[in-house]
Amino acid sequence: MANDDDGTDVRSVVVPTRVYKTVTVFSTLFAVVTVVGGFVVLDVATKRASVALSEVDPLAALAGVALIATGAVTYAFSTRFQAAGMGNGNAKDDTDERSHDG
Repeated sequence: MANDDDGTDVRSVVVPTRVYKTVTVFSTLFAVVTVVGGFVVLDVATKRASVALSEVDPLAALAGVALIATGAVTYAFSTRFQAAGMGNGNAKDDTDERSHDG
């Protein structure tokens, strides 16, 4: 992964906690709905995978696959956001901080 001089991932976008929570909730909701909807549309296009290939509705099948891909891309993009103070989950982050367990 590419890192800045300060050790943060250049692909990460640091936002306020409120924005992070909003982006996380709504992008995950949108991703789940579009992926499930895509599978439903794909299921309808193939009539529950019970018809011959010549009887499949290609436009509906492509729409289903497009919905699934849209949901996946949305979720993947939303993982770029971080709240201020969040670490990258690297071992380096863990060793730089002292434990305050007592």
